Order: sequence, then C-alpha cells, then structure tokens
Amino acid sequence: MTTFWLGAHIEGWLATVDVPLFVSHRRLARRVRLPVARGPWALDSGGFTELSMFGAWQTTEVSYGAAVRRYQDEIGGLAWAAPMDWMCEPFMLAKTRLTVEDHQRLTVENYLRLSETGLPFVPVLQGWTLDDYLRCVDLYARAGIDLPALALVGIGSICRRQNTGQVGLIVSTIAGLGISLHGFGVKVAGLSTYADSLASADSMAWSFRARRSPALPGCTHKSCANCLRFALAWREKVMRRISTQQLRLAV
Repeated sequence: MTTFWLGAHIEGWLATVDVPLFVSHRRLARRVRLPVARGPWALDSGGFTELSMFGAWQTTEVSYGAAVRRYQDEIGGLAWAAPMDWMCEPFMLAKTRLTVEDHQRLTVENYLRLSETGLPFVPVLQGWTLDDYLRCVDLYARAGIDLPALALVGIGSICRRQNTGQVGLIVSTIAGLGISLHGFGVKVAGLSTYADSLASADSMAWSFRARRSPALPGCTHKSCANCLRFALAWREKVMRRISTQQLRLAV
C-alpha cells in the first residue's frame, strides 16, 4: 500500500494529528519554538519555492543540515528529509540558466555531502525525459550510491505533469529497476494511474481544492484552505482511491 504524506503548510498540525505529514523547511525555519510531533512526518526542503524565487539556493548546506538536526531532536518523529535538490522543469532552467545535466550533478553532489551528516536524507532523482532520469540513476551509481538498496528515493519534477502518460512511463520504468520511489507533489489523477509504482507520495492539492470549494458544513471560515478538518477528509478520499486502484491491479 502506498504511503500518503499529507502536505501541511501549517506546521502546528505536527502536534495535533498522527497521520503522516509532509512539512516544509521554509515553514519550520521561522519558528523559535518547534511543535512536538504526534506522528511520523517528512521534511520538504522548500527547494521549489527557493529556486523559483531566486534562481539558486540561498540556504546553505551547513544551515540546512543544522536545521534538520534540530527538527530531528526537538520535533521528533522525522522519517526522512529531502536534500537541497534542483528541479528540472523548463521554467526552472530558465530561472537558473543552467542545464538539466547541471541540475542533476548539483542534486547528486548535494545529497552526497548531506548524507555524511548521518541525518535521514533521501536521494532524489531529477530530470525531464525518461533518458534524463536514467542518466541520474547512473550518476548516483557512479558516485557509489546503490539506489535499489535504499528504503526510499525521491523522484522530482513530475508534479506539474503528474497525470500524463510520459510521467507514468518514467515512474514505472524507474520503479522497475527495483527502486522504491517517493513521488513529490503527486495529485489524485497521478495516483490513480501509477500509485502501484510508488512506495509513497505527498500532496498539498487539498488546499487548492478547498480554495475553490464552499466551506464544509459547520466550518465558520470563508474557505477551508487552512482547515485541518478538510485536509483530513480529503486525505481519506485519496487513501480510498489508492486502495481501490491497487486492489484492481492486484486482481
């Protein structure tokens, strides 16, 4: 069964719910006092936002590593953390003025350095075409990282095209190499197509959905874009959809 990490832009939810949460470093970094987690959670590096805004990482590896250690010690329950990877969407390449190959090299090099901290960083595969992702697998192999031997490997740059046949082929091909994949930002349409090829996935699509929908009965706010009740109900629907899809494929 695919593990689903509920994207949470309200970091205080860590202390109130025990479902797996996916929380951004950009939210936690501003906290003086951190919440204590009730359940498991994973850390998003916030790279998509940072690269979109600045065209390069402004956060240093030293400060990010120190922050992750603090989260592990003070929040507890940290299952894994994303490294400072470099996304490969065309608009992101236009921002950084680098190539897909540059982004892949920087991603692998960053993981190698952060993994030396002993903290639970996971490697991330980046690319755009299937050949790109296969090349990234090879980059890790040449660096001595046996991806199929690891518990989890992220696959990035898929969220904005996650329900396309191209992404389905990429995910299924990489999973077919024996690599246990986490899909970043995989929405319901994508999960309905290739959830069987993912060990886990995360999404914050619930908040976008809530902004475009009436508030739930009994809620007093204008929209449920920041509503834990809406987020948990949406997560339950996603889990049922994943279960249905994987049961159908198992028959």
